[in-house]
Amino acid sequence: MRIAEVKNSREQRIAAHSHIKGLGLRDDGYAEPIASGFVGQEQAREACGIVVDLIKSKKMSGRALLFAGAPGTGKTAIALAISQELGPKVPFCPMVGSEVFSSEIKKTEVLMENFRRAIGLRIKETKEVYEGEITELTPEETENPLGGYGKTISHVLIGLKTVKGTKQLKLDPSIYESIQKEKVTVGDVIYIEANTGAVKRVGRSDAYATEFDLEAEEYVPLPKGEVHKKKELIQDVTLHDLDVANARPQGGQDVMSMMGQFMKPKKTEITDKLRKEINKVVNKYIDQGIAELVPGVLFIDEVHMLDIECFTYLNRALESTLSPIVVFATNRGMCSIRGTEDIISPHGIPVDLLDRLLIIRTLPYTLEEIRVIITIRAKTEGLTVQDDALNHLADVGLKTSLRYAIQLLAPANIMAKINGRDEIFKGDVEEAGDLFLDSKRSAKIVTEENRGFIV
Repeated sequence: MRIAEVKNSREQRIAAHSHIKGLGLRDDGYAEPIASGFVGQEQAREACGIVVDLIKSKKMSGRALLFAGAPGTGKTAIALAISQELGPKVPFCPMVGSEVFSSEIKKTEVLMENFRRAIGLRIKETKEVYEGEITELTPEETENPLGGYGKTISHVLIGLKTVKGTKQLKLDPSIYESIQKEKVTVGDVIYIEANTGAVKRVGRSDAYATEFDLEAEEYVPLPKGEVHKKKELIQDVTLHDLDVANARPQGGQDVMSMMGQFMKPKKTEITDKLRKEINKVVNKYIDQGIAELVPGVLFIDEVHMLDIECFTYLNRALESTLSPIVVFATNRGMCSIRGTEDIISPHGIPVDLLDRLLIIRTLPYTLEEIRVIITIRAKTEGLTVQDDALNHLADVGLKTSLRYAIQLLAPANIMAKINGRDEIFKGDVEEAGDLFLDSKRSAKIVTEENRGFIV
């Protein structure tokens, strides 16, 4: 008999920043030279550690950061590390400057939509629930009132047990449908909301922990207190979720309203009036202590792609009472601001917006740092590289770019396999380098053979 473990396909996918696990800071806030997938950039990482502390203490709302540095110096990686340090409950919304140029909706609408995606709302609700381990689950049948041979379920008897006692409940047939959807069986721990009748399966009772040897079940302890109790439930949503939920037309069941919903374009603009109404309700909930605002991170890469209209809008949006932490990234130096003809500014950003930003600089990597990064990357991709090949890749990375050196790993591995080896040799890297040009060699060919290209 063969037993094979099914591996999660998501874990096998390797993206550009799969090796980044966090900022790699010590408890005292100083950066380790090599930690959490990062190599070097100690100053930038330490600055980001302070930013993470400010975000967690909710003292950073309405401010903005700018990562400025050459291509391939880890700007996007540091922004991703900030989101990982904040944890999964803090919203992180990445976008690229060119995303705002949509044929369907206005530039400012795209920016506002992403602003709202990056602001979370943690709603705390105290609900009356019946919670416990199921000891009995018996559907009671009756004759079908419409006639015929079939029978229908009139009610369901369910027994719930906690540390303090047990209770038997008689439930409506509609709740039995919810129980079936949750795939609840005897021995599971569940809770049923008293007002709505919604059923939620928490897990399997830990009394059944030794029930099966091969089982990927989540075991939970027997609930404390009485079966019938008041429980605090926490729900995380973003302001954009609230906008979409309220903007979607409910409509009737007639043909015309259904056709209207089908004919609507996929992307629709949400009005300022609706957003103001939602903001009023949100502020009311915050004042009452029902909800808590969680300002997240909006990361805008290639910020020089935005135009003067977007920058003007960002100036106003950053001053709003409901605003996330905005992180910009750019690899441009002095260049003209898009949407203007003759205004040249650092990073292509207007000076009035630059004054609002905290600027973090990312430095080019040294030869040794490039070598360590390529080693980490090869390990992430599951590749074995010889020392000669690593040294050659580090030299290539220093002369051309780090991205190009990392991109050579996969084709060099294929070359090694063609030659019947599992280990990448220096010759494999050189062969891959001959086949695939870097940007500098490509530019040189274009200048030398200019006549052959269309100008």
